[in-house]
Amino acid sequence: MHIAVCMKQVVDLEHIRIRPETREPVLEGLPVKFGGFDKNALEAAVRIKEADQTTKVTVVAAGSAKLKDTVKEALAMGADEAVLLIDAAFEGADSGGSARLLATAIQKLGDVDLVLLGEGSADEYSGEVPARLGELLGVPQVTCVRELEILQGGGIRVTQDLEDELEVVEVDLPAVVGVTSELNEPRLPSLTAILKAAKKPVQQWTAGDLGVTADMVGAGAAKVQTLSNRAPEQARKGLVYEDPEEGIVEVVKALRHEGVLKT
Repeated sequence: MHIAVCMKQVVDLEHIRIRPETREPVLEGLPVKFGGFDKNALEAAVRIKEADQTTKVTVVAAGSAKLKDTVKEALAMGADEAVLLIDAAFEGADSGGSARLLATAIQKLGDVDLVLLGEGSADEYSGEVPARLGELLGVPQVTCVRELEILQGGGIRVTQDLEDELEVVEVDLPAVVGVTSELNEPRLPSLTAILKAAKKPVQQWTAGDLGVTADMVGAGAAKVQTLSNRAPEQARKGLVYEDPEEGIVEVVKALRHEGVLKT
């Protein structure tokens, strides 16, 4: 079995600062990493490989030139090889463009049985890419997966988290699966694994290698334009009530005055 794990390079959210004068996040110069859901997907692939040594795990990742260092963690976690998608033409892609880019790369790999990726990315979290990717590849897709099992006769059995209930689904391969954080706990690579990761094969594909342009997968194809990502202004009243009964009455009056309560 050949498993492709799609991973996205994102800025480390713990290092984000906000400009007080504009309330805009400062993203320049921040360290980058793979999102948590992507690591859950990779951990699932590595566990399948450990149960069946004939399995090959390929990481397909898009990002900046820093991706060459970021991908070392994924290789240390147990991936066999990596394909890096690095090109200025890929910048500014929305969910649709990202799905088209990943689909083109996976089709170029040619022999993928199972595609795993996070249900959403750590930055945008649109939750659209897994479903879009399955449609573009023309294979079944299952999202919000919290349990995954490889069936002996071929195919997979997964448990979907549908918020108010769980649903068990069996799917033939090839397929695309979007996973949640409940699936597993990603491992921390050992020092030995980190050293071995440097010797694993890594390919870099550009827009020319994939036969795509910015108008197909990048900013030129984007249907969504982000006008602002500032936090909304909030004015805190700072009201304190010593008497609980009086406080409840006053809070209700205040909510009615603000239009939150209509009756």
